[in-house]
Amino acid sequence: MYFYCMAPEELYTDVLHFFEDIQKYYGSKTEIIEGICTSSGDFSADFSTWNLFEFDLIRSAYRRTGDRFMIEGEGMYYEISATSIVSFLQPGRNKFEFIEQLSENVYRITKLRFHYKY
Repeated sequence: MYFYCMAPEELYTDVLHFFEDIQKYYGSKTEIIEGICTSSGDFSADFSTWNLFEFDLIRSAYRRTGDRFMIEGEGMYYEISATSIVSFLQPGRNKFEFIEQLSENVYRITKLRFHYKY
């Protein structure tokens, strides 16, 4: 799976809108599926390592030092580098995907799913 790289202004607007509205998910069960790949954005099983996290979302913030978006639950803390985001998608209702380019050939995909009752 290769990703679509967004225009910087579209990417900035979409990511900002997501984090401005994230408070509506506070208290919701949150799943994060994280994949790290070393093959230019190819997140196939051959080139990726996957992790799964589950928690109830209690807080979010933006850390200026380091330019990081943060989400937090009981015993769980997760950051996304704002300056490394190359793609942001909403593949379904209450589902979001961030792709960060961490170095020339290392990418991280963060798939968020909120179990939101509305």
